[in-house]
Amino acid sequence: MPDEPQPAGHMSPEEFRRQGHAAIDWIADYWASLDDLPVRAQVQPGDVRRLLPASAQEDAEPFDAVLGDLDRVVVPGLTHWQHPRFFAYFPANSSPAAILGDLLSSGVGAQGMIWATSPAVTEVEQVVLDWLAEALGLPEAFRSDGPGGGVIQDTASTATFTALLAALHRASGGAARLSGVGDVPWRVYGSTQAHSSLVKAAMMAGLGEDAVRGIATDPVTQTVDVEALRAAIVADVEAGLRPVMVHVAAGSTSTGAMDDIAAVAEVVREWGVWLHVDAAWAGVAAVCPEHRDHLAGVEAADSFVTNPHKWLLTTFDCSTFWVRDRAALTGALSILPEYLRNAATESGEVVDYRDWHPQLGRRFRAIKLWAVLRTYGLSGLREHIRSGVELARHVADLVADDDRFEMVTEPALSLVVFRLRAGDGQTLAAMEAVNASGEAYLSHTTVGGRAAIRLAVGSWRTTRADVDRTWRALQRAAAQV
Repeated sequence: MPDEPQPAGHMSPEEFRRQGHAAIDWIADYWASLDDLPVRAQVQPGDVRRLLPASAQEDAEPFDAVLGDLDRVVVPGLTHWQHPRFFAYFPANSSPAAILGDLLSSGVGAQGMIWATSPAVTEVEQVVLDWLAEALGLPEAFRSDGPGGGVIQDTASTATFTALLAALHRASGGAARLSGVGDVPWRVYGSTQAHSSLVKAAMMAGLGEDAVRGIATDPVTQTVDVEALRAAIVADVEAGLRPVMVHVAAGSTSTGAMDDIAAVAEVVREWGVWLHVDAAWAGVAAVCPEHRDHLAGVEAADSFVTNPHKWLLTTFDCSTFWVRDRAALTGALSILPEYLRNAATESGEVVDYRDWHPQLGRRFRAIKLWAVLRTYGLSGLREHIRSGVELARHVADLVADDDRFEMVTEPALSLVVFRLRAGDGQTLAAMEAVNASGEAYLSHTTVGGRAAIRLAVGSWRTTRADVDRTWRALQRAAAQV
């Protein structure tokens, strides 16, 4: 039977099928081409914009035209995060299974703001996060059948903000949501290596960036100085200030530093301060039992976040966030206007995830994580993590074998931080030469006031040959600076 005529702009089912196949083919061809593409975009500001018309067109075009312009307009302006020699920042991983899961989520197009709007969106997410919590060795209290539970946020930055709102609700006895933070001198603590999202969370919560106390770190390990933290809290309490949350980095962005969660928990316990563990990158490594040491003490945490979209093969955005006590979280964020009232919510038997983060609307993010967990299995995920750790050790060996380079900190899982002995200028010049060449992409940091190169392994497409090729490019650059 022929397709019925479609309204202008709408594809028929058969046209959608054809274009869908074409889109998947484009993605597969893009992946196949990556090895020959420069990792970092080679365009100048405004180059991409100039390829686009100044106004939207009046008449419709076929989808083929959009696909055609991907290669002409978009690809030259991309930094290729899925490239096997992308070693900057942290990986923003994807995988075939995750992409197909994301496609299915888009095709379903469900709105999961409350259980009643799509029960499967909520219940699949609950179960999948229980699976992941168990796989990571997280405490029972974080499971959905306990007092806490998990939810998928967009990023760890949102998770940190959400944790702070819950902490304020608990510490204020609910007053913060009724009348705001007022003139209460709340204080938030994190090491000087804590992610910038901690300061932004304080700003968004109305505390202001001055509410955040940056605590010194050990000069060698870059981990938070626990005694300095204790002293800061004592001094603040004596001055009439009110500690509300301590942020612990289980894998800092700069060097992968692993704060001592158990020791910090002992400090926090004295004042009942909320303990938030930010393991955005490193937390997923705990799927491997031998890589759980950095989470020792997590059973004392009030909240915990890690990002499968970094190192666990799941397409962005998928940040998994757990709380020990969901009452503090929903107490801070629950609002029930008349248009959302329904029998399931009133029964108290379901979770409405609209109360678990700042947003009301939410899409079916769990389906891509579900697809990854099922198609790789825990054994496949462990193999992926172990490969990244092993490649990082190989990088450390390469550094040790070249007298021009030196390690800055000990390797942290799949992150290696090193520099040229010749100095900061030479270190940054060598890195920039590699980046500009398109051969690989690296990022930098400063440690103890000195510049250092960060090489973070984690792509599902990276091999030892990619690491060796990048190292040879660095050696050539080092010889020329």
